Amino acid sequence: MALQSSVRALKKQPRLDDEVRFLRSWIEKPLHMGAVMPSGKVLARTMALYVNIDSDAPVVELGPGTGAITQALVERGVDPRRLVLVEYNPSFCALLRDRYPLATVVQGDAYRLRDSIWKVLKTPASAVVSGLPLVTKPMLTRLRLMRDAFVLLAPGAPFVQFTYSVAPPIPKSLHGITTEASERIWMNVPPARVWVYRRV
Repeated sequence: MALQSSVRALKKQPRLDDEVRFLRSWIEKPLHMGAVMPSGKVLARTMALYVNIDSDAPVVELGPGTGAITQALVERGVDPRRLVLVEYNPSFCALLRDRYPLATVVQGDAYRLRDSIWKVLKTPASAVVSGLPLVTKPMLTRLRLMRDAFVLLAPGAPFVQFTYSVAPPIPKSLHGITTEASERIWMNVPPARVWVYRRV
């Protein structure tokens, strides 16, 4: 019985450590963090569902933090060698390099996406998955990010974004862009929704 308790404690430890890291980073720079805590498993799995696991093309993740969504992508079947992780926080970058040694970790500003990864991305991406705090940014910044993401994406490939807000992070009425949304994920704290944008 004591052995089972010890195993459970060991499994919970990385999640607890990640929550402490997130909280510390949020206190230091609240507007740079998409959340106070790492994404919950249901939210992360929902985001990963929109990524094509049969492609060989890169998957770009923006603001992976401690890697909650990254882990969901890997568990879904995305080869870690396909992952290009763009993270602003240097300590999170070090953690991601340790956890995902086959992935390409780029320390850079995702809101300056083309500057951050234009040398890294050799072929169009099959998806951009974003954990960035878009709703804290002006609409012009959000639209510029989406424009830059679509330059990097293969035709029809998804830009996947979650938000805690009730309203979509990007307007649904953009010309030439299709929009879909998941059901609200009540099991996440706080509840969230996944929005998926594709260029027609």
